[in-house]
Amino acid sequence: MAKKQKVSEQVVTEALQVARATQRPGQSKEQTKLIAQGIQKGIEEYKKRHKEKSRELDKQKRKLQQVKKASEVDSTSEIPTEQSGQQNRLSWVLLLLSWIGFAVYAALYNPL
Repeated sequence: MAKKQKVSEQVVTEALQVARATQRPGQSKEQTKLIAQGIQKGIEEYKKRHKEKSRELDKQKRKLQQVKKASEVDSTSEIPTEQSGQQNRLSWVLLLLSWIGFAVYAALYNPL
């Protein structure tokens, strides 16, 4: 069951105004009403398509924002891990060198 959407009064009045403005001499009221209904349907269809397009654009914008955020997070998270890995290696190398230096000092200047 498809729900029939209620038409706003503004759309109805606009359609009647346009139909009356384009009314030909000798045209009956019934014909004018039919023209007004056609114009009303056209306005509804236009608004419906416009809403669909705006929804699609919003979806695309959201997707682009998510991709940008994801790429920013990836690029920022990669840099610290590389730096922390290098700093980790550097700290171990410096510790090893200090112990080697201490052992050499102890061996040369403290004979047993």
